[in-house]
Amino acid sequence: MMNIIINGKPFEIEGASGMTIMEAARSKGIRIPYLCNMPFLKPVGACRICLVEIEGNPKLLPACTTPITNGMVIYTDSERVRSARRAVIELLLIRHPLKCFSCPSNGKCELQDAAYELGIESSPFTEDGDECNKFTLDDNNPFYERDLNKCILCGRCIRVCREKAQIHAIDFQNRGISTAVQPARTLENSDCVFCGQCVEVCPVGALSEKASKGRGRPWELHTVKTVCSYCGVGCALEIKVNSKTRRIANVTTNHGSNITQNKGRSCVKGRFAWQFIESPERVTKPLIRGENGVFREASWEEAYGYIADSMNRIRSEYSPDSIGFFSSARCTNEENYLLQKFARQVIGTNNIDHCAHL
Repeated sequence: MMNIIINGKPFEIEGASGMTIMEAARSKGIRIPYLCNMPFLKPVGACRICLVEIEGNPKLLPACTTPITNGMVIYTDSERVRSARRAVIELLLIRHPLKCFSCPSNGKCELQDAAYELGIESSPFTEDGDECNKFTLDDNNPFYERDLNKCILCGRCIRVCREKAQIHAIDFQNRGISTAVQPARTLENSDCVFCGQCVEVCPVGALSEKASKGRGRPWELHTVKTVCSYCGVGCALEIKVNSKTRRIANVTTNHGSNITQNKGRSCVKGRFAWQFIESPERVTKPLIRGENGVFREASWEEAYGYIADSMNRIRSEYSPDSIGFFSSARCTNEENYLLQKFARQVIGTNNIDHCAHL
């Protein structure tokens, strides 16, 4: 237990050993703005947006890396703190274009929110000829675009790639005003597996998904939780659906969940390959091949009856070993177990295989 005071209110913090000011404030519902911090990543104190004032300390300290101590008196919204945050945001806006209307992150941009709270409309430090905002749009990636003009060098994408994906496909390149987040290798030789975690944690519009363009603004979307259908691992996904069109805008994950199998991670298929849902070639009803070789639509009752009758006939005429079963890695372990049980005990054959060894 530790006793601290935040903005004049006393709080008792339980399990406080090693807890940072940011974590303590969050546990009590007190918001401290940040750009580089994420609860599931190791704090680095890079953006300096979360600076707070500590009574008795001459310097402002980053809330995300400063541990609390018993009796600490903290001010998260004093004029001194707001002035420092205002200066940091204005410096960041040197390398960030104010073209929010056309930005895919308009409405969910964390830099936009911080600037709005502090009443910042532009940067007084911007000068003609600044070389940090003349990058060309990079759309070589098949799944997302990189607009380095909007990058604020928070490092979230680099850290999530290193800590969660454990790939380290990107890193800071160059120095000073020319610093940029770039692939550690060329795209052809990159270790990137296109998991998309870097896109999801980007606080601005520097990384954006190609497939979600024009499918809805953030405030038009609602979340539907589901399980990925591509394999049997059972990764939890969050589908963003446009409330107006009722169509999918994009697929994300929840890194803050401690009860999901994947804990926010996903493969390239789970995050980006969802367009099959709207494919006109998608089969939505059972099909039975007629005598002329042409498929016709059927009800589920007719389809199941056809399968059962055919299996009984084949087993009677040609023996149970004339039938084989092929299971799938897209099924759960329980479903695969049931299929082998059905093959061995109902049909009476050991002819069952699985695609995982191919």
